[in-house]
Parts: sequence; structure tokens; C-alpha cells
Amino acid sequence: MEIIGYVFVIIAFARLLAEGFERLGYPGFLGEITAGMILSAILIDMPRDQMALLAELGLFFLMISAGLEVTPEELHYAGRRTLPLYILTYGVMFLTTIPFTGGRVGPDNVITAAILSIASAPIVLRLKRFFGSDFLHVALSYAVISEIFGLFLVYMVIRFNENPGDYGPILSSVLKDLAFVGTLLYINYLLGIKQKVRIIRFLRRLKSDEAVFGLFMVFSTSLAFISEEIGMHFSIGGFLAGLMMHSDLVGTKQYDRLTTIVSGVTYGIFAPIFFAWRGLNFETELSFVVMEFFAAIYAVRLTLSVLAVRKTDLSTSLVRGAGIASFGVLGLLIGEVGFVSGVLSEHMYAMASLASVLGIFASATLGRVVNHHQKKRSSSAA
Repeated sequence: MEIIGYVFVIIAFARLLAEGFERLGYPGFLGEITAGMILSAILIDMPRDQMALLAELGLFFLMISAGLEVTPEELHYAGRRTLPLYILTYGVMFLTTIPFTGGRVGPDNVITAAILSIASAPIVLRLKRFFGSDFLHVALSYAVISEIFGLFLVYMVIRFNENPGDYGPILSSVLKDLAFVGTLLYINYLLGIKQKVRIIRFLRRLKSDEAVFGLFMVFSTSLAFISEEIGMHFSIGGFLAGLMMHSDLVGTKQYDRLTTIVSGVTYGIFAPIFFAWRGLNFETELSFVVMEFFAAIYAVRLTLSVLAVRKTDLSTSLVRGAGIASFGVLGLLIGEVGFVSGVLSEHMYAMASLASVLGIFASATLGRVVNHHQKKRSSSAA
């Protein structure tokens, strides 16, 4: 009952602030993060292990929701455009962090650059009304690539730190990861060609939405377990499960049944806990150097993103660039993993954490201002 009480307080307060932020024109997850920051000074005796587990479930469901929003074909098509952009962004972010690590190059730069290159898939989904649905698949593709590579890089650095000079286990782990993802995508391709009709007929025989959801959860948790066992983050397995359950494979009706339940469970229960937990664990330091760090990082990344996705219309270019440069709450998780594992310094963890939150807020503000200006200009023209 104690845990249930804490969960109730967190969800209720997080949703209350989320509603307030929505009414102000900002995405609700910023309110949920703020709720966590406020509650961190109040819920001192909270059972952190149990709440951490619920927050992990929140991340799992958010990644499933992100996977359900795109198909492998869309990811492949958009990925050809966004993968080079991610590589370029990561390289620029890596170079930009060097002056803030005293000119030294090491794990701090590798992990911080990964954090600063992210555009979180759940956040892109929440911001799509600000950044335009026409650009959603490209932004989601970048977000997915950046999240997966961010998690991959932090775990690679941890493995290097645990086994210095021994590259055999690391190479073996990378090969297993590639084989796992490649096999799943190939199976998805074969099922879409030969077994699609049988799958749709089987799902139609199920009498309840709960049965469809239950089968999907067995499938997604199985992939999550395999992902964790071979050295990837478990949330990647959840994303791959959502990616494979597209409407072309399971049918439009079953897809709608599934997404309705997943969306309700995710954004009604687990997402507020995840975002609030990130706020509860938010650690930063306020100084001129930290603000200078954020200003430099955001200016460089926004300029790079706008130039990469530019259109003839400046407003559209700014909105799309802001979408790509929206940073992400997953960056807070990556920073936390790196800091707890001892491969990310406290100073860079604090600076990257603040940059992630401020970057989300800055991109949302920019998108809101540009959209408001466009609507006002359209009304004047009419």
C-alpha cells in the first residue's frame, strides 16, 4: 500500500502539472519532469528501487509506442537521410564538448556527445503538433537512430572500462547485437510476404482486445529479455516489437486495437512515472560555465539541423530543425547510467542533464513561436 500511495501521488501531481503545461502551450511531459523535480524534495522516504522499476517499465512502453508509430520500410527510407545527419551531429557535438573537458578526449566526450545528439522518439511524438506531421517519420527515424546509438555507445564505454585492452568480448557482443536485429528484420520481411494473411485471420479470431494486447506483451517482453541478455538495453527489444507490429502485417483493425490499449497504458500510467522519475533524479549545477555550455551546444546543433533539413521557407526550416534538435529525456537516462557506472564525470553529467532539459524547452518554445507566427500570418492573408 505504501508503494501504491507513492505511485498515486506521483501520477496525480505529474498529470496535474502536465495539464498546466498543455494549457500554456507546452508539451505535458515537461510538466511531468517538473513534478518530479518538485517531489524530489518532498518524497524523501520513497522506496526508490520499486519506483525505479516502474520508471523502467515507463521507458519500455514509451519505446513500444515509438515503434508502433513507424514501419520498417519507413525507417529504412527515412534512415538513409537521417543516419548521415546523426553521424555529422555526433561528430560536431563531440568536438564541441572538448573545450569543456579541459581539452582532454575520453569517455566524458563520447557519452556527453551521445546525450547531446539525441532527439527522443517519445518526445518527437509528443511534439508532433508543434513540428508538423509531414516531417514526423523523418524526425522519428533520427530519434530512433540517436536513441539506439546513444544506448549502444554508453554500454560500449562501460564494457571498455570493465575490460580494458580486451576487445574480444566487446566485438562478440556487437556481432550478437547486429545478428539479433538483422534476424528480426528479416523474419519480419518474410512474414509480410508469406504469412500476413494467416496472421490477420488468427488475430481476428480473438474475441477481446485484451487477448491481442496480451499476446503482444508476451512477444515484446520476450524480445526485451533477449536484448538485455545479449548486451543491448531491454527497451530496444520493446521498440523492435512495436516496429514489427505494423498495420501491413497484423491488419488495420488489429493495429488500431493494439495502439489504443498501448497508448492508454503508456501515457495514462507509465509515461508520467518515467518522466517524473527523471525529474526526481535530475542533478545539475547552475553556473556561468553551464549556461555557456548549453548556449554553445544548442546554437551549434540547431544551426546544423536547420541547414541539414532546410526548405525554401525559413519558418519550415526552423520548425524542422527544432524538431531534430529537441534533445531528449532518454539523454538523462544515458547520463545516469554512465555516471552510476563511473564512466561519466559528475561535472559533465550535470551539464549534459541541464542541456537536455533546456534543449527540450527551447525547441518547444521555438516551434510554438514559429507556428503562432504562421497562423497569425495566414489569418492576416485571409
